[in-house]
Amino acid sequence: MSRPSHRFLRALLPPLVLLLLVLVAWQLVVMLLEIKPYLLPSPTAVVEAAIEHRAELFSAIWLTGRAAVLGLLISVLLGTTTALLFSQSRIVRRSFYPYAIALQTVPIVAIAPLIVNWFGEGFQSVVVVTVIISLFPVITNVTTGLTSIDEGLHDLFQLNHASRWQQLVKLRIPSAMPSLVTGARIAAGLAVVGAIVGEFFAGSLVQDRGLGYFVLSTVPNLQTDLLFGCVIAATLLGVVMFAAVSLAGRHLLGRWTAGMETH
Repeated sequence: MSRPSHRFLRALLPPLVLLLLVLVAWQLVVMLLEIKPYLLPSPTAVVEAAIEHRAELFSAIWLTGRAAVLGLLISVLLGTTTALLFSQSRIVRRSFYPYAIALQTVPIVAIAPLIVNWFGEGFQSVVVVTVIISLFPVITNVTTGLTSIDEGLHDLFQLNHASRWQQLVKLRIPSAMPSLVTGARIAAGLAVVGAIVGEFFAGSLVQDRGLGYFVLSTVPNLQTDLLFGCVIAATLLGVVMFAAVSLAGRHLLGRWTAGMETH
């Protein structure tokens, strides 16, 4: 077995063993204490419900995943552009950065109905909610990366009379790449949360039933087993998005570093 494969197994084995122990303990607790299924279903009941409703779940995962991915891409693009503007003017940064913080602190459940009124029910409103929730980590991380540059390198560029554009392209942006990847990782998990929250308010159309809609619909019907299935599906979707962004970020940083070394 190669060393990377051995390292991968060593990293994967502990969480898998822990997951197996949790599932066994969960099953035993439900059986021994005779807990009602609508309060806490057993893992086997959750699996059976997921299999029974697999077509609806796959469709919901696909819809929620599309909204989360699109919202994440918009957040990365919009957040990076905003951070670039912040890095070029201290006055602009001081004027607008508090509003970026306010965007993060405003309860999304309070403004989601307003977003539905503006954009209508359906996919577009879900994406808007996703962008609002996942935007701030990108702005704050990229802004920090663009403004926290090495003073020695900054002085070197100044001594060589580098223009503002040259400093941005050759100094600030390369320094901010790790921060961009970090912000995108955080935003990836928040994008799934944003998509589900958006579907609570905007996903009530028949053709737009994502995971958020299923979470809401299972509660009054006491379908707790299906509710657990939706939660697990949402968790797996978030893990997949986080892993995909991490791999893409690692590849991007590797190529970026290699490209900088060749120059």
